[in-house]
Amino acid sequence: MQQPIVVYQNTNREQGKRAQASIVLAVKTLADVMRTCLGPSAMFKLLIDPMGGLSLTNDGQATLREIDVVHPAAKNAIELSRTQDEECGDGTTSVVVLLGEIMAAALPFLERNIHANVIISAFNKVLDDAMKVSEEISQPINLKDREQIMVVAKSVLGTKMSSRWETLMCNLAMDAVEIVSREVGQDGVQKEIDLKRYARIEKIPGGQVEQSHLLRGVILNKDVTHPKMRRYIENPRVILLDCPLEYKKGESQTNIEISKEADWNRILQIEEEQVKKMCDQIIALKPDLVFTEKGVSDLAQHYLLKANITAIRRVRKMDNNRIARAVGATIVNYVEDIKESDVGNGCGVFRVEKIGDEYFTILNKCTDPKACSIVLRGPTKDILNEIERNLQDCMQAVRNVHFNPRMCPGGGATEMAISTLLSAKAKTMAGAEQLPYAECAKALEVIPRTLIQNSGEDPLRVLTKLSAKHAKGEHTTGVDGINGKVVDMKKFGIWEPLAVKQQSIKSAIEAAAFLLRIDDIISSVSKKDKSGGGAGMAQGGPDGEDGNN
Repeated sequence: MQQPIVVYQNTNREQGKRAQASIVLAVKTLADVMRTCLGPSAMFKLLIDPMGGLSLTNDGQATLREIDVVHPAAKNAIELSRTQDEECGDGTTSVVVLLGEIMAAALPFLERNIHANVIISAFNKVLDDAMKVSEEISQPINLKDREQIMVVAKSVLGTKMSSRWETLMCNLAMDAVEIVSREVGQDGVQKEIDLKRYARIEKIPGGQVEQSHLLRGVILNKDVTHPKMRRYIENPRVILLDCPLEYKKGESQTNIEISKEADWNRILQIEEEQVKKMCDQIIALKPDLVFTEKGVSDLAQHYLLKANITAIRRVRKMDNNRIARAVGATIVNYVEDIKESDVGNGCGVFRVEKIGDEYFTILNKCTDPKACSIVLRGPTKDILNEIERNLQDCMQAVRNVHFNPRMCPGGGATEMAISTLLSAKAKTMAGAEQLPYAECAKALEVIPRTLIQNSGEDPLRVLTKLSAKHAKGEHTTGVDGINGKVVDMKKFGIWEPLAVKQQSIKSAIEAAAFLLRIDDIISSVSKKDKSGGGAGMAQGGPDGEDGNN
C-alpha cells in the first residue's frame, strides 16, 4: 500500500532539532535584550513607536510591550512577562532572563538526543525543590509593622527611576493599599484589594515630583456645569446618578403634526415640566452635590442653581463607582428611585481647583474611603509615565505582601541559595535526569551574575566569592547591585516579597517545559510573500520519492 502524501500549501515548516534550536535562540535573544534592564544599575531603553511617540523606561513589561517580534516562542516570553506584571507587579525582567537561561541550559541535552520529556521531568523536580528552599529561607512579615513593609516596597523601587523619591513613593503605595483594602465574605476573613479600579493615579505635568500626594477621596478632570455654582463645600451631601437631567428623547425618529401655535407651546411646556419634576425630586433630598454620568440641560442647571446645588456632568462610569466607594453613596438609575439612604455623607471637603492649565474637581478628607487618588506631579509626560509605572509596581508588591506576608533576601541571594542547595542535591541523584537537574539549578545563577555585570564588576571573581559564602550556609548573602560587592542582605536591608520570587521561578520553569515540548513549527505564508512556485512542502515515500507515481 502506498504511503499517503501530506502536502502543506503556503507554509514554512521547521521540525525536530531545528525547531527546538530556533525556539531556544528566539527566547535567548529576547533575554539578552532585557538583561541590561535588571537591577539598580539597569540601563534604560528608548522606544520609538510607528507614530513617532517616545517611551523611556527600564521596566521589563513596558519595554516588551513595545517590542514587535515575529517568532511565536518570543511572543510567549512577552506574554509571560505580562502575566508576571499583572500577578505580582515586579519581576518582569527577571522572569524573561531566567527563561532564556533555562532554555539555553536545555539545548545541549537536546543536541545529545536526550528526550525532551526527560529534561522536562528534571526541570519539574527543580521547580518543586526551589519552592521548598525559597519558603525555608524566607521570613514572616508583621503587617502592623510599617517599617517592614517599607523595606519590601523600597526593594521594588530600588531598581527603578523613582528610587530617588523612594520614601515618598513607598508611603503613597502603602497608604493607597491600606485605604483600598476591605474585608469581604460572610466571615470577613478574606481581603479584597482592587487597586486597578479604586486607586486612581492622576498625572498632572508641572511642578516637582516632591509635590505628589495622596487624596483620601477622588479627583476628576471636571469643572462645574454653571459658572455661578459653588466651588467649595464642606461636608457636602452627594447624590450620584446614572441618568440624564434632560427631557426624554424618543429612541426612534418621531414626527408630530401641529395644527395651531398653542400646541407647540404646550409641547415645550411639557418638556420643561418634565425637567422641573426631576429637579424637584432631587432638591427634596437637599443635596449639595449632584454627579451624573449623562448630560445636564440648561434648564436643569437653572433649577439646581436656584436651590444652591452644584452639578457635575458626564462623569465616567469608573469615576462614579470610585466616588460611591469614597463618600458612601449609591448610584441611582432613575431620579424617581432616590432615597435618603442613597445620599453620601462621607466627604469632608469638595473643591474645584485649577492645577496647571486645567480645572479639577476634588473630593477629599472622606471619613471612611475605600477608594483613593494619587496626584503625580513632574516636569514632563514621559517622566510622569515612568513614575506611574514604578508606583503601580510598588503598590502591587505591597498588595502581594498583604496576601502572602513573607519576604526573602534580594540581590540574587534567593536564586543563589536555591542554585547552591539544588546543585548539591544533584550530585546525589542517579539516572538521565541528573545532568538536566544540575544545569537547571545552575541556570538560576544568571540573576546574581547579571547584577554583577550591570554594576561593571568582574562576574567570575564576584560570583566565585558569592558561591563560597553560600557553600558555608550564609544564604542571605547577595550582590549589591550598585557597586557589585558581596553583602549580607540582612544588614544591607534588601528584601523582596516571596510571592514575586516564587512566581518568577515558577513561570520561567513552567514556560520552559511548555516550549521544550514543541518539535514542529508550521507557519502560514501569504501568497505575496512567496519567492517562487515551490513553497509547498511534501513528505515523500520511504525512498525519498515525491509519491507522484
